[in-house]
Order: sequence, then structure tokens, then C-alpha cells
Amino acid sequence: MTAPDGAGAADAEQVNAEMWHAYGAHHLGRAMPLPEVDGIDWGPSGTGPGDGVLGDLTGLRMLDLGCGPGRHAAHLARTHRAAVDAVDVSPTQIDRARARYGDLPGLRLIQADAVAHLRASAPYDVIYSLSAVHFIDPHRLLPALSAALKPGGRLYFTVLHTNSSGHGPSSEVTPRPEILRLAGGGELTVHMWVLTPELWTELLAHHGLRVEEVTALDAPEDGNQASYRLLQVRRPARITSRPRTAQPPVAHAAAGVGAVLVGPRGLLLGRHRRGTVELPGGTVEPGESLEETVVRELAEETGLHADPADVRLLGMLLDRVGGVVRITFGALVTRWRGEPADQPGERVGDWGWWPLDALPPSLFECSAQILTAWRPDLPIDHPPARFTPFAQPHGGEPHRPGPDALGQAGK
Repeated sequence: MTAPDGAGAADAEQVNAEMWHAYGAHHLGRAMPLPEVDGIDWGPSGTGPGDGVLGDLTGLRMLDLGCGPGRHAAHLARTHRAAVDAVDVSPTQIDRARARYGDLPGLRLIQADAVAHLRASAPYDVIYSLSAVHFIDPHRLLPALSAALKPGGRLYFTVLHTNSSGHGPSSEVTPRPEILRLAGGGELTVHMWVLTPELWTELLAHHGLRVEEVTALDAPEDGNQASYRLLQVRRPARITSRPRTAQPPVAHAAAGVGAVLVGPRGLLLGRHRRGTVELPGGTVEPGESLEETVVRELAEETGLHADPADVRLLGMLLDRVGGVVRITFGALVTRWRGEPADQPGERVGDWGWWPLDALPPSLFECSAQILTAWRPDLPIDHPPARFTPFAQPHGGEPHRPGPDALGQAGK
């Protein structure tokens, strides 16, 4: 996969935000109400499977991502008795929606950046999006989407596959210009990530989301080559883990530590620039005790300060990567000072507190191994590792896995 240049992706999203504001203002100025919908319009001219693909929505917590004037969110709240949040970056689009549906029970209309909302919101049972996902950089959106879905939650979204002129999708993660035509005349230029279904599937899998079905939605009009794809996606009920890369660690980096910090807001985790989510930690330096390594790495990565006396070693994990023996020491930090924050030059940031019953997918495998050493009841899958406990894990007698593996917790 080819990642887009960060500035280019940000510029493309800014252009799109300004375009949708102009689009909403255009329609507000025309003052022409849109007809109500009696089903989900997944594809061009209402093509697609309608509401049926969503299943039973009664009592579920839902999100409409890129809701526009809010017609579909209002339909689901009114017809299926679901609690629907509807978010859009455009103030004018949300103004249109509020003027029409502001008092509808079960519907909450939110003007916000999609990723910012996903990061701040409680997890959803169902998230859906009608032709909005392709306006946001996937490298920014998909980690937030994955974290905002409950384990076992469902995601449905449509994306452009071929435009009306027959220009098909790309196998690289880069935006391209497309033309949006306005009712009554005129047009706006947008930037879209028009990707192959195979690339969407790969990107989603990288963030712990499994594509279950892809449906082609073709424009019914003669001469119109526009075609969309509806992706039906699920976040597995069990939390996934994956190695950061396929490359083995170099020999001098084979010994490391990972620190478990749990407070009233949950477990402290950060995101590596390569996408995995992990505990604070790092490599043992010559001359350090393991407790000193935990304290140093915690300060370097998060800005939090602790004392070696407040570090309790849980045990040693032993596995192999590419023929190199990797030794990882898990530790529980019982007291610390400060608030976690991104540190200059560090590869892990976006620190946050995660409830233990809503941990994110794509955990770095060392962090996943440490967490199940500390709490064997957590439903985390990861490669096997031998674990030698130094102290009692959370909640009782020392965890003593079988001779072959740690990591079968819950099986």
C-alpha cells in the first residue's frame, strides 16, 4: 500500500469540508425541501438492498457518518426505534437537518469532524455511511472507526468504484479530484479516495475489521457508468492483535518492557505511527534495572513520572521473531504523576484511557501478551509465548499457562 503524503491528505480533506459547506449553502439558498425517504438509498438512484441489510435495529445505538441533511438518520430513528447520532462536518448541512428534524425523538444531530467525533464518542452497535467514507483519508478514518465500534459491531458504507465517465478505482491510497454537480446548475470539485474493494478490504483488516460482503451498485441509467460498492463489515467479538511489522527485531533490541497503568478512566494505551495500539514501554538499556527501564520509558513516551519502587514486575514472556529470541517483561505501575501527552520525537502517541471491556483491536502483540499475563480473563488473541510469573496476576493465584503457550485466555 502507498500512504498519501500527510499534507496532501490534509489539504484534500480541507477542500472537501469547504466544498460541503458550499454545497449546503447552495441548497439552503434554493429552499427546496427534499422528499422523505422510506428506505436507505445505498447506491445511485436508490439502488441497493434498502434497510433489510441492517437487520433488527430496535434499541441499538447507531451512527450516520456524513449524514448531510439527515433524511436517512431520521428515517431509521422514526421507523426502527433506534437511537441515531448523525454527524456531518458541514455547518450548513447540519442547519438543514436541524431545521427539519431538530425535534425528532431518538435523533441527535452533530456538527463535527468525523474522526474527532469517533474518537470522543462511546462505542456504537452499528455505523453506516452513504457515500461519505471516500471523502476522508483512510489512514486517519479507519483506526477511529474501528475503535468506535463495539466488539461484534457492524459497519456498512458505500464508496465510489467507477465514476460516470468510466474512470475506475485505484490500487494506491491517494485522493483524486472528482466533480460534484449542483442541482440547478454549477459544479464543485472534491477530492476522493476511490480505491479497489481489495484495497479497502486490506486497509480494514489492518485495523481489525473483517469485510463480510461487497455488493456492486450500478447506476440504472443508460450511458451512466457510475458504480458504487457497498461494504458490509464487522468488528470481531474478540480483540485482534498483530505484529507491528514482519521484520524481526535486531539482536540488541530483544529485551524490552511493557507497562500496565490502570486508573479510574481505564487502561493507558497509545498508537504507534505504524498503526498498532500498545502499552508504554521499550528497550532495556545497559546498566538499568527493569524497574528503571519502565520509569524511563514511561517518561520518554508519555511524560508521566513514576518511581521504581512503584513498579511491580509481573513476569517474563519469551517468544521468537525471525529466529531472534525476544524477552519481554510485563510490569504494573501502581502510582504515577502527571497526565499522559505526546512527546516530541517519539513513535507512539495519541495516548488515551480505554475501558477494559472496550479495548481497541490491532494491539501490538507484546502488549497483548502482557495484558493476558496480567488479566488472563481478557478476550485477546495473540501469538503464543511462554510466561514465567514473578508476581500474582490480577485477581488471584499466579497464572500458570501450559508448557506450550500463553494466549489461549478464554478458550
